[in-house]
Amino acid sequence: MTTALYVIVFLSSLALIGLMMIQEGSDQSSVLMGVAPEALWGRNKSVSREATLKRITVIAAVLFFVSTLLLAALS
Repeated sequence: MTTALYVIVFLSSLALIGLMMIQEGSDQSSVLMGVAPEALWGRNKSVSREATLKRITVIAAVLFFVSTLLLAALS
């Protein structure tokens, strides 16, 4: 059980780091990853891209938080 929780914490933390690097800020931070936003979502920055990234980030954060609390409770 704890091994599975460790794996979930690890994967969700990597997902959070990656998702935060992909999301656009005041500068073009997604270019750091080598992926231009136009290549994935077209030239128009649609609302669906930001909404999708935000939704996935929230899910990864909740998963990380819950699995970390469960891991602390079991230890």
